[in-house]
Amino acid sequence: MEKNLRASELRALVRKKEWNKPTTGIAAGYVQANLVMLPKEEAFHFLLFCVRNPKPCPILDVLEPGQTEPRIAPGSDLRTDLPKYRVYEKRALRAEVDEVTQFFHQGMVSFLLGCSFSFENAMLASGLLVRNIEEGKNVSMYVTNIPCIPSGPFACPLVVSMRPMKPEQAVRAVQVTTRFHLTHGAPIHIGSPDEIGIKDLSRPDFGDPVTIHPGEVPLFWACGVTSTLAALSASLPLVITHAPGHMFVSDLKDEQMTLM
Repeated sequence: MEKNLRASELRALVRKKEWNKPTTGIAAGYVQANLVMLPKEEAFHFLLFCVRNPKPCPILDVLEPGQTEPRIAPGSDLRTDLPKYRVYEKRALRAEVDEVTQFFHQGMVSFLLGCSFSFENAMLASGLLVRNIEEGKNVSMYVTNIPCIPSGPFACPLVVSMRPMKPEQAVRAVQVTTRFHLTHGAPIHIGSPDEIGIKDLSRPDFGDPVTIHPGEVPLFWACGVTSTLAALSASLPLVITHAPGHMFVSDLKDEQMTLM
């Protein structure tokens, strides 16, 4: 049932506190987004960071200071319509909450950035298994040794999400996801996790570990959690993000991302 929800229906459930789980595999066909809210004084440098690092931080929408209704989901409210948020003060996690109305203020700028959950439906439609959906888990995410291009006070390594597949499936996954350039596109690395600084696939930095069957190889996609690490690198007085895996679901359709 949840898979067939419209985006607006899912957001309504979230706003009523009736959905607080990760959004992978939910409201299939709708574009999901990472959220970063930060003070307007640093918004230009953060925007520049995203422009310089489009693979992990593809821009879907940027709101004016104090605004909470994005163009890509009319009628929504970014303060209440994500299942779970994280609130940081000077890099320290202050709270993990189901709405941020009490923290958000008129001097905050909100960024919505593409998420790999958006192309999972296309992968399933192509006959590919997506292990985190298959096992009912959040996707596995890892901090790599690949540096992003810094901007002003923002600098961090690339974060990736991982999905294991057989080699022949990996070829098809590259073909399917390459079209989705605004939701991370093709994998940035296949196999050999050590080469990108990942020592143990069973211990992701974010999300849940998933089963890797014999004969499968890990595929790594750029991940929007990179934007969270970037925002926290600046030690700002207030940063609000989605909790990993608990995304904002917009009214955009996945296939629109292949045309933009």
